[in-house]
Amino acid sequence: MLAPTVLALGALAIVGVMLAVILTNRLSPLAAMILIPVAGALLLGQGAGVPGWIIAGVTKIAPVAGMFVFAILFFGVVSDAGLLAPLVNGVLKLVGRRPSRITVGTSLLALLIHLDGSGAVCFLITVPAMLPLYDQLGMDRRILACCASLAAGVNFLPWTGPTLRASAALHIPTAQIFAPMLPVQIVGLIFVFGAAWWMGRREEKRLAALPTITPDIEPFTADLQAPDPLHRPRLFWLNLAITLAVIALMVTGKAEPAVVFMVATALVLAINYPRAEDQRARIEAHARPAMMMAGILFAAGAFTGIMNGAGLIHALAQSSVALVPPGMGGRIPLLVALTGMPLSMLFDPDSFYFGVLPVVAQVAGHFGVAPVQVAQAALLGMHTVGFPVSPLTPATFLVAGLSRIELGAHQRFAFPWLFAATLVMTLAALALGLIGL
Repeated sequence: MLAPTVLALGALAIVGVMLAVILTNRLSPLAAMILIPVAGALLLGQGAGVPGWIIAGVTKIAPVAGMFVFAILFFGVVSDAGLLAPLVNGVLKLVGRRPSRITVGTSLLALLIHLDGSGAVCFLITVPAMLPLYDQLGMDRRILACCASLAAGVNFLPWTGPTLRASAALHIPTAQIFAPMLPVQIVGLIFVFGAAWWMGRREEKRLAALPTITPDIEPFTADLQAPDPLHRPRLFWLNLAITLAVIALMVTGKAEPAVVFMVATALVLAINYPRAEDQRARIEAHARPAMMMAGILFAAGAFTGIMNGAGLIHALAQSSVALVPPGMGGRIPLLVALTGMPLSMLFDPDSFYFGVLPVVAQVAGHFGVAPVQVAQAALLGMHTVGFPVSPLTPATFLVAGLSRIELGAHQRFAFPWLFAATLVMTLAALALGLIGL
């Protein structure tokens, strides 16, 4: 049995090396989370336990990975069937040409599109749909990027990446993390739409001062896209009902998430694309992102399995407890909430949620703080509202590029608004007692 100090130093080295190789792009997160802990366990002379620890970790992560795979497939299929098209066109017709409506409509559209949990898809649909309006009226494109980023960032859901990672890293059901956070998210969304309206009003005043601009409220009726052969307009209401039922089951935790998405995916495939070859085509169309994330989650299972099985996380947490001032232990979730959004600029989501969060949760546990509070605090900023400006996520470059603005301009403009969303939600979490002061 190795001394606790040796285990703590070994854990620190493993986490440090893993973060370094991921952040410097020397290894992919999948490779790093498998190879680094395996090598560390071998160097510490604990190689014999590695196979069993990996299997134990992967077994614990399997329900989360299964949920994510089928969530991607489900939302991909209903999107292919045209569920989002009427919603997008409806928003475009409602906003007219008044900036304060356009900005609110941008946030609403981004919120609806982000229901599938993909920031990239959200920006790929929202920004091109709204950009012509912004350009016709001479509106600041930074506002377009900011409004879309705010809505996508605050819209963390049980099947989105940060929630899944927190659940997998700390072995807590997603419903247990998310359900108490719903009122906090509602407060965050109120802030999002309030901020969007304020930015729109400010644009109205700026544009009104320009002699060549005369904003009116004529409806914008341009079609978003040509008819798609994959769309099933006759099945719109049925697809919507199934989607709302899935969301309700996920939020309330009435059924096992993986089972909900498995059954729902099979159902919408059979309803919308009865032919087996069409079903295979839809699965293949969405298999790449689903399998990429599933691979990362299984790799995370191997990482946490080794780190916990070898006692490395426990030893590192025990050593870290001595560094925390006695009066600050109960405030660890608050510190996580306040620093999560800025730290999104330094950590990619896998590094933080699988490398840092388990250690923080263990340390907080020594002060009587439940792990679920640490997970909920992380969701208030770490790669939720933080992801649209983080240089470590492709979606940041996507939203800036699609909006035709410089990355730095987008980050400087959006960062204060995104951080303000974190502060508002943190205050709501404090008021509701989800995190302690």
